[in-house]
Amino acid sequence: MKKIFLLIAAALMAAGVASAQDINQATESYNNGAMELQNGNPEAALTHFQSALEMGESLGEEATDLVANCKGIIPQVMLSVAKGYIKDGDFAGALTQLDATIAEANKYENAEVAAEAAEFIPQVYMQQGNTALKAKDMATAATAYSKVVELDPANGNAMLRLGQVYAATGKTDEAVAAFENAAANGQETAAKKQLSNLFLKKAQAAMKGGKSQEAIDLCVKSNEYLENANAYKIAASCAQKLGKNDDVIAFYDKYLELSPKAKDAGGVAFTIAALYQQAGNKEKAKEYYQKASTDPQFGAAAQEQLKNL
Repeated sequence: MKKIFLLIAAALMAAGVASAQDINQATESYNNGAMELQNGNPEAALTHFQSALEMGESLGEEATDLVANCKGIIPQVMLSVAKGYIKDGDFAGALTQLDATIAEANKYENAEVAAEAAEFIPQVYMQQGNTALKAKDMATAATAYSKVVELDPANGNAMLRLGQVYAATGKTDEAVAAFENAAANGQETAAKKQLSNLFLKKAQAAMKGGKSQEAIDLCVKSNEYLENANAYKIAASCAQKLGKNDDVIAFYDKYLELSPKAKDAGGVAFTIAALYQQAGNKEKAKEYYQKASTDPQFGAAAQEQLKNL
């Protein structure tokens, strides 16, 4: 019987020694994690903290504090790893890590880290979109910016960039919708400029294709968003081809108003004067011939017409 008691005592002592060794190993792993973190190596630190947590959970109550510390720090370290991926431009890795961070933070009831990680996700997609746009990878850019808008519907900057991508790939309707949404979400000035340019380019294409009325309509649309001299000039030229003299005068007049020092200002003024003269409006004709009278190319002819009037 005495021998049996001795065996039991020996077994208990051995178990105590093993338990002490295990808690020491777990603590050492935790401390190694803290050291790696201090040295700026969050990935290595994460491995040590996860190992310490696994060992601590197997030890039960004697490792309660260790386990709690691991659960408190692991989500923070995972977020640090994700930030490293973002800095390195590894957007896919960053997004995967951020999702994992949120899951782990929620698991350990760390709402603050979960919220911070969630805030980074649209930022990562935005950076991904900007990088792709710069590289002219329009498909990736469109997907990334669309994801930003999905996650942050009030992100006017993402909508503006998405509109640029759509415009560059010929998706006019989608571009208009994106720009108008951008305008409604803090990017009105930039969005209207983009819309004006979009319709101006379409007007130029229509003019080259001999579609004068379509070009005029597109110029009018361009100017509804943001007045620009080129749109008025194209509209005037197309109206002249269609014999719409009143429109020619109106469009050219706006062109001169917006661009009074244009190289062709004298020629435009001479054209307006001639149209007014043709319509029997001598006073207006004189006014515009006077504006053209100092032009190197049309000045002499303008002065001659002034004498005749």
